[in-house]
Amino acid sequence: MEITLSSVLLLGITGFFAGGINTVAGGGSNLALPALMVLGLPADIANATNRVAVTMQCLVGLAGYDKHETLDRPAVIPILIPTVIGGMGGAIAAALIPNLFLKPILLGTILLMALVILLRPTVIAPPPGTQNISPSESRGAWWGLFAAGVYGGFVQAGVGFILLAALAGGLRYDLLRANALKTACALAFTSVALVIFIAFDQVWWIPGLILATGSMAGAHLAVKVAVRTSQESMKWFLFLMTLFAVIAGLVF
Repeated sequence: MEITLSSVLLLGITGFFAGGINTVAGGGSNLALPALMVLGLPADIANATNRVAVTMQCLVGLAGYDKHETLDRPAVIPILIPTVIGGMGGAIAAALIPNLFLKPILLGTILLMALVILLRPTVIAPPPGTQNISPSESRGAWWGLFAAGVYGGFVQAGVGFILLAALAGGLRYDLLRANALKTACALAFTSVALVIFIAFDQVWWIPGLILATGSMAGAHLAVKVAVRTSQESMKWFLFLMTLFAVIAGLVF
């Protein structure tokens, strides 16, 4: 890949929007992956290289959520256990086999979540004061987090929607705190996946770091906006992002 001013701008701007979208909803990789492939990266290399940006945006986003005291620290370890286990298996599978067959699963999952938000909004955005559930108390939520880890380790794109379904729908977190925990989960299994992709020599560092620079800026701004946004507004933003993700998935 030749580094030019246009490629730097493309990756930087794409990273900014992808980082912001991922931090408050999901589906940002539906922008990042096509941008990397347009610049000549093969699909498997783009999938691996994108993890550099996702890891860095998660670091920034998690620090921001923690600073604003929206991260439920005691819940982090119980929630990370199933997602990291799943992420390891998914990343190893991604390094060894193609991921094209996952596109129908991605689109189906996102469409289902859009319908849930539209028809039964309290499932994904529980009323204020709803008691949270620990993963150990909900077998369905535990397996949902494990599945999110497998999927996220494999392909990343759209994993935020699956995590939010498990955290808000399964464990009854409001969308702001669910996003904070989602960011912690994504950081954990993406870091594991990145190490595996590095071991398989599938990461192209220069485009990955350029993309990461934009992603970190987008994540930083997104947290500032998220902590000042109402639950209702976040719910509808999430709904719009699910539709966007479906359109992006169909186009690219």
